[in-house]
Amino acid sequence: MAAISANSSKASKNNILFEWEGKDAKGQKQKGMASSPSADLVKAKLRRQGIISPKVKKKRASKGGGKKITAGDIAIFARQLTTMMGAGVPMVQSFEIVANGMENKAMRDMVMGLKSEVESGSNLTNSLRKYPDQFDDLFCSLVEAGEQSGTLESLLGEIANYKEKSESLKKKIKKAMFYPVAVLIVAGIVTAILLVFVVPQFEALFAGMGGDLPAFTRMIVNASEFMQAYWWVIVLGIGATVYTFIESKKRSRKFSEFLDRFTLKAPVFGDIVVKAATARFARTLSTMSKAGVPLVEAMDSVAGTAGNSVFEKAILKMKDEAATGQRLTTSIENSGLFSNMVAQMVAIGEEAGSIDDMLAKVADYYEEEVDNAVDAMTSLMEPMIMAFLGVVIGGLVVGMYLPIFKMGDAF
Repeated sequence: MAAISANSSKASKNNILFEWEGKDAKGQKQKGMASSPSADLVKAKLRRQGIISPKVKKKRASKGGGKKITAGDIAIFARQLTTMMGAGVPMVQSFEIVANGMENKAMRDMVMGLKSEVESGSNLTNSLRKYPDQFDDLFCSLVEAGEQSGTLESLLGEIANYKEKSESLKKKIKKAMFYPVAVLIVAGIVTAILLVFVVPQFEALFAGMGGDLPAFTRMIVNASEFMQAYWWVIVLGIGATVYTFIESKKRSRKFSEFLDRFTLKAPVFGDIVVKAATARFARTLSTMSKAGVPLVEAMDSVAGTAGNSVFEKAILKMKDEAATGQRLTTSIENSGLFSNMVAQMVAIGEEAGSIDDMLAKVADYYEEEVDNAVDAMTSLMEPMIMAFLGVVIGGLVVGMYLPIFKMGDAF
């Protein structure tokens, strides 16, 4: 793949990503990507490089050619780029090596787009900012600090560590939520199958036996008849409820904040959410502090990664207090969201001038606490879920056999 060089060292903020193809002086077909304000400029650069009859078109967003780019993909990208640069490979070449090793086409195209941006004279920070859905303000701010201080390689390592730990924390939270939800869904499906397909068979049997059915059996038969007649109402009701919940959470800030407050106070799970938010706060602020980002500026990025509106509001308030000269320890104590251990560790860090190290230790501690809490919750819920399934499924089976038991007693 041929590359387009640029004489200008100044990055254009209005560059567009183009795909091009043409033939070189030997008549061999060449193709690639280039970043430029217009297609005409790309064609001019290609002609200067000896590309004959270049065809240039705007790069289309990948729809079905690759999976969606995830936060995990970005974490892997940061780690691979750090490794390449640590080995002394130039940045542009590092992009190409990393891209060639990726299976996700959307991710590969994005990395080649970054390569093209850097080749055209843009710095890495401005190149990353052209992909705001993949690279958030925190990522870009850390890269910018690295470029300005000449420590880009080490800061990319810090970003990779941060992303990997953040993804690990997210997986633990998802694990805590997924298990009970999955079991409830399975229980609902099994119950529906029994009511729609199995209970009617027993109902036909009972009709031939005559006599009155036990109250519990009659309740199950009525539920089966309702399910058969109005299953579509139930399906629509569940779908409407789920849709309304998701849309309300997206569109209503008050509803979203209510859910966040409720989540923090929920039994067992609320403790995990608090510990996870604390770990994110400490890890993000530690990474930003280590990069030399001022506290007030860093707090915006920290608030954005809190994952809970209650913590986000508290952190933004801490930012305002820090802007007036108040110590971080005092702000943490006033928030009422963090434990005494967090306040004490931050106080030690402020006194010793090593707040980034202290916050990193706080993050390590709470990440381990989340891991242990998730395992404990899973162990606690397993017997409860089994008991729930036993009551629901077993209750249906017993209800169907009650008339048979009653008929046996009559003889």
